[in-house]
Amino acid sequence: MTGLRRTEEARAGWAMTGPALAAILVFFVLPAAASLFLSFTDFDIYALADIGNLRFVGLQNYQRLVENPLFWKAMTNTLLFVAIGTPFVVLLSLFAAMLVNSRWLRWRPVWRVALFAPYVTTLVATAVVWRYLLHTRYGLVNYLLSLFGIAPIDWLGSPTASLPAILLFVGWKTFGYNMIIFLAALQTVPRELDEAARIDGAGWLARLRHVTLPAIAPTVLLVSVLTVAAMFQLFAEPYVMTQGGPAQSTVTILYFMYEEGFKWWNLGSGAAVAFLLFLCILAVTLVQLRLAKRGGAI
Repeated sequence: MTGLRRTEEARAGWAMTGPALAAILVFFVLPAAASLFLSFTDFDIYALADIGNLRFVGLQNYQRLVENPLFWKAMTNTLLFVAIGTPFVVLLSLFAAMLVNSRWLRWRPVWRVALFAPYVTTLVATAVVWRYLLHTRYGLVNYLLSLFGIAPIDWLGSPTASLPAILLFVGWKTFGYNMIIFLAALQTVPRELDEAARIDGAGWLARLRHVTLPAIAPTVLLVSVLTVAAMFQLFAEPYVMTQGGPAQSTVTILYFMYEEGFKWWNLGSGAAVAFLLFLCILAVTLVQLRLAKRGGAI
């Protein structure tokens, strides 16, 4: 009877997970396998018109990428976005969540909606608005800086200022989603632990370090992994705000893949870039998981 029950439970489990597994297979696994195959071919606009023009070229696409200076420029820019943007967005989200979770803050639901609102706005529309805000002569940001005697900054026209400008926009646009995740985790931390630490004389930083952060460590890991993946896949922000400029200072790896595949129609090369991007995200995620395991977060 026990064996029969286990068989029935297994069938029920497969019946419930089967549709989801089928969707993953059709919409994720098969396209990924097809992209990997195309990365070893010279798939281009001619092969798109006639599949007979498709030829297997082995590792030539990867070799050309390694020899392409723009690929390394895009990879460097992407790694800068990841290295700077990830801690910036995670810390901003955590601070906002702790602020909204504070008992002394009035009208907390209103603040929660207001801080989450940027995430649900249209990216292209808000990017255009930020272009005007960061305008060298007429932008609100430079006007506010001028009140403190700071000279106007060419935010989107300077190779040194364009990347920080996009990071500011990305942080403003995305922190609301992470804030909600952090807020849900903070609300599970027992108030008794915080009160006990307060009675023992622990200050705010001590309570944050020894009570709050250990309690939400798995959530910090989750948000970090999601943010790293998002930073690796930045495209719309530099595309709308700077078109990859100036001097290719904001060309990301996904922007480079877009140009290879849909501007120059080197679809095989674009597929190779996509697979390398997948390997980068996988490698960084595995490193994060290893570090989190050593730190006891998981």
